[in-house]
Parts: sequence; C-alpha cells; structure tokens
Amino acid sequence: MRGMAAGAGEGETPEELAQLYARSAVLMDADSGRVLFGKDADTARPMASTTKIMTCILALETADLEMECSVSEEAASQPEVRLGVREGETYRLEDLLCSLMLESHNDSAVVIAENTAGSVEKFAGMMNRKAEEIGCRDTYFITPNGLDASDGTGIHSTTAADLARILKYCITQSPKRTAFLDITGKDSYTFTDLSGQRSFSLQNHNAFLTMMEGALTGKTGFTADAGYCYVGALENRGRTFIVALLACGWPGNKGYKWEDTKKLMQYGIDHYQYETVTLDRPLPALPVSGGAPPSGTLEGEALALLASEPIQKEFLLAENETVTASIDLPEKLTAPVTEGQEVGSIRYCVGDFPVAEQKVTVAAKVPERSALWCFSQVCARYFAGKNKINQ
Repeated sequence: MRGMAAGAGEGETPEELAQLYARSAVLMDADSGRVLFGKDADTARPMASTTKIMTCILALETADLEMECSVSEEAASQPEVRLGVREGETYRLEDLLCSLMLESHNDSAVVIAENTAGSVEKFAGMMNRKAEEIGCRDTYFITPNGLDASDGTGIHSTTAADLARILKYCITQSPKRTAFLDITGKDSYTFTDLSGQRSFSLQNHNAFLTMMEGALTGKTGFTADAGYCYVGALENRGRTFIVALLACGWPGNKGYKWEDTKKLMQYGIDHYQYETVTLDRPLPALPVSGGAPPSGTLEGEALALLASEPIQKEFLLAENETVTASIDLPEKLTAPVTEGQEVGSIRYCVGDFPVAEQKVTVAAKVPERSALWCFSQVCARYFAGKNKINQ
C-alpha cells in the first residue's frame, strides 16, 4: 500500500523514449485517461486514416449494423485506398465498417457518412460534436476518411493526446465498445454487396495485433501531409495502454510507427503498476463567525470540526510517482453550521492530473450566537451563582 507524498521527475524524458521517430507521441493509461508520456502531445497535425476510429464509433452508436447503405456518385469517386463500390449499389453497414477498419477504404467511409448523417458535411459536424464531448482540446474533422482537407475554419487535424482520448472513448466508454473491438480485432472478413453479385475479401492491415501479446485494437494512417500515423491499445495484466503517433516518418520509413509503438507500450508495461493508495488527510478546525463556542460559555472562539471519509483507490503509478493532496476550504464559516454541511473538498493528483476528490463536511453543528443564546447563558450563570450562595 502506498501513501501520499510529493511527486518527482515530472517533465523529464526517459532514456528509453529519447529517440522516438514520431513528431508527436502519447502513451496513455486507458483507465484514467492520464498521459503517462507525451512528446509534442498537444500539437495539432493531420491524422490521416486514424480518423476512421471516430467514423466507426459514430456509425455504431447512431445506426443499426443491418442498415442498408446506398452508394452515391461522390462515394464511388473516392481515391485509393478504396473498396471499389459503384454508384447505385447497396451494402450492409457492418460490412462497410469492416472494410473501413480492416483495409481503410476511403469510399466505404463516405458511404457510411452519407447514409448515417445524410451528407459528409453533416457527419463531420457529428464528429466534431463527439470530439468536444469526449474532451478533445484541439481536433477538427472535415472528412470521414482522413484525406488531407482544409476549409475556412481550419485543417483536418488532431493532436496525439486527443487521438488517444478518442480511442479511449471507443474502447472503455462508448456503449458500442464491444462491437468496436470485435470489428477492429478481426483477422479477416468476407462479404458481398446486397445483390449478391460482387464478393469481397478483407485482411486486417493493423500489423500491431500480432506484434505484442495483449494487442487489442488500432488504426493505421498515411497521407502526404500527415505522414505515417497510428493509434492502438494493448492490455497487460489488468493494465490497458494506448499509444498515439502522428507524423511518424514518410515513404521509405513505413516501419517507424511499429518501432515507436512497441517502445512506448513496453515502457508502460515495465514502469507502471497499479498501487493501492489510502486517501485520508488530516483537516484543520475552521473558525465560525457568530458561532456559539462548543464550551457553552460566552468566552472562546467557535470552531467547526471537519470530516472526510477515508477511501482506498487503485492508481496506475510509476515507481517514483505519488499521489498529492490539495485542500480547498474557506478561511472561516458563518453560523449557524449544520452537521454534515459541505464546506470544501480535497483534490488528489498525480503530477497535475486529478485522480480523485473528496467532500469535506462539518462533523458537528455549531449554533448561532444569537441574542436568545446569550440571554440563556447569562441566565444559566445567574442561577448557577444563586445556587452556590444558597448552599
């Protein structure tokens, strides 16, 4: 069991991660969403076909897998990489999602967007709203397939930290996370269009699935502007790590993304373990303005005793990391104060990342020092004095 103390070594680049190829990289704890390591983690860059994790999860959440999707002229005209759909054909949504995620087909992405939202533009609006809901800080979607694009608002882009947040949502928070993992984890898949006249066979191009034990899911990407990109997740002994890479080499260096991914995942496996931490901070008594002293006399200052419920939680921590606490309380309270009244909080952090919060309440009531209370105290003293004389 680990206690709480000050952290150390924040901001330092570990020796094992000093030579990453990616211009932007993140290693994230999928449970808490904490960025364990970042390199230019908040720099916005084009993200190519890693975009398709958002396309996939939105389609899963808004439409039925059996939905019939018709192909428009716009969808059929998309550039490589493509399934080869033809205008007027119809397909099952589930089949198109497998095409999207296993072989990264750009035409399938447009068919999905048009049939779930009515148009690519409306679907992009859904993508941006979902990104904001997830907590993405600097992400802007224009296309459902990740092809390089720009408009009057900006360029199609994200950050390594935001890309990791999106995958975290897909695998831990979305109500369709099981379906997402099932689709993206398939080795291969075969299907036909709804007429049965054309058949297709897909192979999963996410090579990371066979590179490390526990690999769960992921998506590759490449465009001329973005370079090679990747986002993926791995589970190891109850820990789930996410790696996101942007601008990880250009043609001639296709393997860089796999080297960086393995290096970051292994760093997480080697250095982070779940630790049980007891959250229990001693609390000061707060003065109560206009309060009756607990002694029941006219002298002395009224103080409110505070309480917080000790709890134990598990956190993913490196060997040199600890949980720190900061207490948020007013300088004083104003009477009357009731038992159980919430007066502040204790915030627990690892580095600057908040991991837990406790409420601080009043342990016992403090009545107001009213005129009636003062009169009752004077009377009590008077009669106590008379009793002594009579004795």
